[in-house]
Amino acid sequence: KQSVRRVRLPGARGKILDRDGKVIVDNRLSYDVMVLPQELNKRDKTLTAIASILGLSPKELKDAFKQGFVAPSIPIVIAKNIDIKKAIALEEAKLDIPGIIIQPIPQREYPYGRLCAHVIGYVGEIDRWRLTKLADYGYKTKDIVGFGGVEEKYDYYLRQEEGGLSIEVDHKGRFVRTLGFKPPRNGRDIQLTLNLKIQKIVEDKLSDRKGCVIIMDPDTGEIIAMASSPNFNPSAFVDKSSSSLSYLFNNPDAPLINRAISAAYPPGSTFKAIVATAGLETKKINLSTGFLCKGSIFVGKQEFACWNIHNQQSLIAAIAHSCNVFFYKTGLLLGPWAIHDYAVKFGLSRPTSFELPYEANGFLPSPLWRKINRFRNWFDGDTVNLSIGQGDVLVTPLQMVRMMAVFANRSFLVTPYIVKAVDGRDISLYQRKITYLPIKTSTIDYVRQGLRGVVLDAAGT
Repeated sequence: KQSVRRVRLPGARGKILDRDGKVIVDNRLSYDVMVLPQELNKRDKTLTAIASILGLSPKELKDAFKQGFVAPSIPIVIAKNIDIKKAIALEEAKLDIPGIIIQPIPQREYPYGRLCAHVIGYVGEIDRWRLTKLADYGYKTKDIVGFGGVEEKYDYYLRQEEGGLSIEVDHKGRFVRTLGFKPPRNGRDIQLTLNLKIQKIVEDKLSDRKGCVIIMDPDTGEIIAMASSPNFNPSAFVDKSSSSLSYLFNNPDAPLINRAISAAYPPGSTFKAIVATAGLETKKINLSTGFLCKGSIFVGKQEFACWNIHNQQSLIAAIAHSCNVFFYKTGLLLGPWAIHDYAVKFGLSRPTSFELPYEANGFLPSPLWRKINRFRNWFDGDTVNLSIGQGDVLVTPLQMVRMMAVFANRSFLVTPYIVKAVDGRDISLYQRKITYLPIKTSTIDYVRQGLRGVVLDAAGT
């Protein structure tokens, strides 16, 4: 009794590398145990024999058989991810236990564990929502696809193409001849701009504290390091340990969220660089402008505090000391619309066009927004709050890195990017998008002096 059997030959998903070619995400061979129902004369006895070799209970295999059964001619996966020793033992037992198929499956491997987790993302079985969107592109049920990070954004390039082998076997399942062959195609490798050594230093320093760190080349927009904490181990989604996954999804500290791009926060005093620029460019203040800081000011009946008493402050000193009172008064001179417009010029309230998915917009309030959405007027107190990056304004950390880079590179708004090459082809030149901001050289120089004082001045913040 001869029969034809089709053997799946899966390809390997593309690797993810750092800027120097070090492998961040690789693949390893895992082995699945499959049985062909039409060749099982004594099903229970066969499953019991397989269970004894695998060290599993016969009930587990019987349950997997029942759940996976579709038709007598379609193989059923009864055990996944077994080690190579057990795979060899089952291969040797095939003569005595007919109907067994050992299927090698390339699986994601993470040699550095949690390192770069939010940047790379993770892989899992395609969900219904993605399937409806991607079915026209060759995706099908049970496909392994990327979720989050580079795995999701570049899934089309990373995903492999399955091959197959049609063979004729005899009545004992032994090979007779090959009838047809389609080679599998491996996915394409993605090389990032990350420096793995710097990334490790950053993540070690963050430890388990909540927050994020971004290091970017201010002239090109290349991301050298991007870490979000707490993070996760992407291998949890490969091993599919229910307790590990449940912890990740239910953890109130949200370890799956990339705080660098997907979370929005009040910018606080970093926003003062924008207010200083707006004040100089509109000539509401100049280098000799001074305001007296007594620790707070009153706007109407409301007192707005500074974090210290700074006495007389010039612009450069106010930036270095992060004097709230100086910027309260500058903001009142500017008015809310001037602050809003300059913040938009610096790229706030919209995505940076960064490649990774789920980038938040952030938010900039304005008198018109307040009137339409809150049915309230805008008051001077709102302007004062906005002047120090508080109130309703929200930004992503990546937006603020991009904003601060304007002062580092002297007037250019860069587009951050993290992918350097696809399949060995350098695409970094296509990634670099730089916009010139028409800001006076003197304005940039004054703000730079203040920012330098933040770290060099003895009282700098």
